[in-house]
Amino acid sequence: MNVLQWIEEARQGSAEAQESLVRHYTGMALAVAYDKLQDPHSAEDAVQEAFTEAFANLHKLQDPRRFPGWFKVIVERQCYRDLRRKQLQTLPLHEMELPAGDQRSLETVVEKKELIGQLHATIADLPPGMRIAVQLYYFQGYSLQEISQYLDISLAALKKRLFDARRKLKNTLHVADFVSVFTDLYEGGRRMLHIVNGDSVGDKLKQGNIQGDILVWRELYSFGPVFPRMDEPDNRRTRARYLEQTLGIPEKEYIETCESQERKLRDFHKYDEIVLWFEHDLFDQTMLSYLLHWFKEQSLGNTKLSLLCIGAYPGIELFRGLGQLSTEQLETLSGTWHAIGEDELALGSMLWEAYTSDRPEQHQRMLEVDSSALPFARDAFEAHLARLPSVGNGLGIIEQTTLEAVADGVHQPYKLFRRVGDQLHMLGMGDLEFWFYLAKLTEGPDPLLVTDGTAPFPDFKQAAPHFQDRVLQVTNLGREVLAGKAGDARTGIIDKWVGGLHVQGEALSLRWDPERKSVVRMGESDGTTN
Repeated sequence: MNVLQWIEEARQGSAEAQESLVRHYTGMALAVAYDKLQDPHSAEDAVQEAFTEAFANLHKLQDPRRFPGWFKVIVERQCYRDLRRKQLQTLPLHEMELPAGDQRSLETVVEKKELIGQLHATIADLPPGMRIAVQLYYFQGYSLQEISQYLDISLAALKKRLFDARRKLKNTLHVADFVSVFTDLYEGGRRMLHIVNGDSVGDKLKQGNIQGDILVWRELYSFGPVFPRMDEPDNRRTRARYLEQTLGIPEKEYIETCESQERKLRDFHKYDEIVLWFEHDLFDQTMLSYLLHWFKEQSLGNTKLSLLCIGAYPGIELFRGLGQLSTEQLETLSGTWHAIGEDELALGSMLWEAYTSDRPEQHQRMLEVDSSALPFARDAFEAHLARLPSVGNGLGIIEQTTLEAVADGVHQPYKLFRRVGDQLHMLGMGDLEFWFYLAKLTEGPDPLLVTDGTAPFPDFKQAAPHFQDRVLQVTNLGREVLAGKAGDARTGIIDKWVGGLHVQGEALSLRWDPERKSVVRMGESDGTTN
């Protein structure tokens, strides 16, 4: 009998099946529990309680194949419960002792006592519903489901209470994050930093059952000029000016955002673990490569690096990214990350240096190295190179797909963005980036697209309330290009960045050959490839 059969029979209350699951998973569970508790007897107790909770809730597990990860979360949650209760029992305010002869410890203990007193006084002033939710969740270690059942409120309402309580505590205590303060005081100072790819994911993690600080990494490395050293002042100013000119992102705002997030990143030593949350597309893989490159150059000390990187999620047919997931779905990913080792750091650094290089052979190398340490990298960077003008008609994959969609009857801009975005989901392209490419197709004396016959494409700086109602049409030249009868008709106005490659002028001889999956250089006079 296999594990799935044991789970199905355990659902029906079979004691034999439950015993089989206990025998099968006890070793793994004990390893997880001992890692958290550092005490064999406490680990055994935690595992026993975790099995009890798991069997009581087994009917809620919709997919038996997810039992190992689901049960691991239960074990970890039980360990955190025990740690929190242990901290509260063994380190009450009046029993905090000072190591002999350590004046710095005296200052630390006094500060800690003051903060604990302030913390408890502030919590006592919360409205009753918020106060009991905070006490049960943070101080007693109960799960959201348990508290929801005990208080007889929905999970959504409970999460809203905890979110509102954290906001009130943040404002009253004048701290960046109440959860971080609580972790410092009651969980032995263990701190986690989660680096995520967007505000939507960051906000959901803050509202959910994910402990630690959140750093939203705001960059768009898949667009515009990029450099091996992004923090070098001249490089940053060059990039900032380009993003303001092309996407309308204010130069000053961009520079301030970069400097702010880099200051937070440089404080990584205060965290025990840093978890990178990313996905499969080029937008995320370039971001991931940059961060791995950055961390490779640091002395990590005792800080552990972990990675969660996915390209699919059960029940979602077209997975575009973590932002699609609900708070509850993101919570199911908690703890499923794995440790980042030397292989990931070395590969990420190599990919970043190649991606930002102005040498096409370095870009080609990204497709030739063993990238198994980062399994989504090869497809993402192949999509990156497909943005180069093709050997067939000089169109990159974005321009090609856009023209084909309009020719196929998708004429409204927002519908077009959804269509192209779905087809090229491996790029992870945002709307501002797409408008840039769309506008370029309507520019010049011989455009490939026109809007409403003759109307110019709206500038991003101008209000365009009826933009969604505009009608796009393929021009006669556009149809000839699609038919392969007028290749390179617009080479004179092509000016774009593809990673570190600035495609204009002489660089227009660089082409992407989709059949050979390679970057080639076109002959200057005969159109052959070298």
